[in-house]
Amino acid sequence: MSELIDVTGRLRKMPASAEAPVSYQLAVGDARINVNELVGRRVRLDFDGVIRCIHCDRTTKKSFNQGYCYPCFRKLAACDSCIMSPEKCHFHLGTCREPEWGERNCMVEHVVYLANSSGLKVGITRGTQVPTRWIDQGAVDAIPMLRVSTRYLAGLAEVACKQHVADRTNWRAMLKGEVPELDLEAERERILGLIGDDLAQLRQEHGEDSLRVVEESPQALSYPVEVWPSKVKTHNLDKTPDVEGLLEGIKGQYLILDTGVINIRKFTGYEVRFRVLD
Repeated sequence: MSELIDVTGRLRKMPASAEAPVSYQLAVGDARINVNELVGRRVRLDFDGVIRCIHCDRTTKKSFNQGYCYPCFRKLAACDSCIMSPEKCHFHLGTCREPEWGERNCMVEHVVYLANSSGLKVGITRGTQVPTRWIDQGAVDAIPMLRVSTRYLAGLAEVACKQHVADRTNWRAMLKGEVPELDLEAERERILGLIGDDLAQLRQEHGEDSLRVVEESPQALSYPVEVWPSKVKTHNLDKTPDVEGLLEGIKGQYLILDTGVINIRKFTGYEVRFRVLD
């Protein structure tokens, strides 16, 4: 009989590495479970009703920004609105909630990239988060387009790109495996041509060395999925605390079960019991 797994603890975002296919671990408390090996087996998640902030560990009735209590959500720089809208970064105005955090996370090199997760999209991430960010979005391939000196500048470049390309993933199409084939190198050249004047203006305002076009190759990614859902139904631990089903795959931060999909990252900080039933 295959090993049965029964662990209890706080959920965290699934660590992943860019192997072929992407290799995932399910983080429950101190346990790290090789979840790729569980595809094809029946699993169960039971939420015990307790949510603990991933920053301060206090109990909270509701999770904010994927794992924080409300006081931390209000005070931490990682939860500020400029994280979702980096062109609104206010570090240079001296009003960052946590200047030291901003130095480490925002005033560092960022990548503006194109990805194909449910079609062409533009995005940004810290240079150290490639390819993790692409995996979290369920991209089947992605390519760097620009390397810039700060998150703020990456946000401004992304705004220019958004006039010509989407910045969102259709997560339902991504989970169905409905992803068109794209030539990302050709798309990169097309977008760069369209935003040439914007880039010139940004260089004039922020310095020639603050932004550079890169010619790096695209990276292809595959995922451990045996069965793509024809219709995407979502599990919500707040409404149904007990989730069970045959694990048919993993993509992005989703477990794909025959009973529906669950976004593990959404429930970061939730205390759960995870079991493999057969």
